[in-house]
Amino acid sequence: MNYEYKPSFERMFKKLEPGAKIRVVDAIFSLIDFFETGQRTVGLGLKQLRGDFWEIRVDLKIRVLFVFESDTVSFIIVGTHDDISKFLRRS
Repeated sequence: MNYEYKPSFERMFKKLEPGAKIRVVDAIFSLIDFFETGQRTVGLGLKQLRGDFWEIRVDLKIRVLFVFESDTVSFIIVGTHDDISKFLRRS
């Protein structure tokens, strides 16, 4: 499986505070471990939203939205629940 970060994800990631960035990276590594090993980490908060859109919960506020595209997982945005909802309404 391949993994890519869309420019929208990178823009939003840069705006996060340093502690939040660490939690986001940890959550993404947990997701990748789940895809590679099949063992789900407690608290990952993996949820299918609509179609190929999925999210993982980083903490109470922050979520990461990603999509499956053939053999690639594309991380689209990182933000709050409201940020994710707004993105999905526009898509």
